[in-house]
Amino acid sequence: MKAQLLQMTTPDGPFTILAQDGVVISSGWTDNPGELTGQIHPSLRPGTLEPVSGLGEISSAVEAFYAGDPMPAMGVPVRQLSGPFRVHAWDVLRLVRPGQPVTYTQYAELAGNPRAVRAAASACAFNAAALFVPCHRVIRTDGSLGGFRWGLPIKQSLLAREAG
Repeated sequence: MKAQLLQMTTPDGPFTILAQDGVVISSGWTDNPGELTGQIHPSLRPGTLEPVSGLGEISSAVEAFYAGDPMPAMGVPVRQLSGPFRVHAWDVLRLVRPGQPVTYTQYAELAGNPRAVRAAASACAFNAAALFVPCHRVIRTDGSLGGFRWGLPIKQSLLAREAG
């Protein structure tokens, strides 16, 4: 299986996207594609990567995000596989409004299981499609950032950008 590889320059550093047939399978703030492939479900993991100079609506959505419009990224098709709760939780993340982060407890409630706070946090940790599935919009109950695979400075930057 082959995937397209796009590396973009953003104010938060290099942003790399792996896509298949116009669908994001992994993305994050790195210039090393190897940091993205481990998060991809084995059945979706590409055998080869084809560097491209653009990905149509996918790269346009990243540009729009950094130009002040985070909404196009929520419409980009994403493919991630896992158990039913995690897949549903990823879908729910795409409904969290920019500039209105939720706590891990609120996120678990939105995902339909208020007691599944650890499972909700795990969904964030295993999210392969950063930005397009906005796990950066989930924070701790005390208002602190919590974790973020790409580093807390990037999470802070994304939240500040969305807050306006």
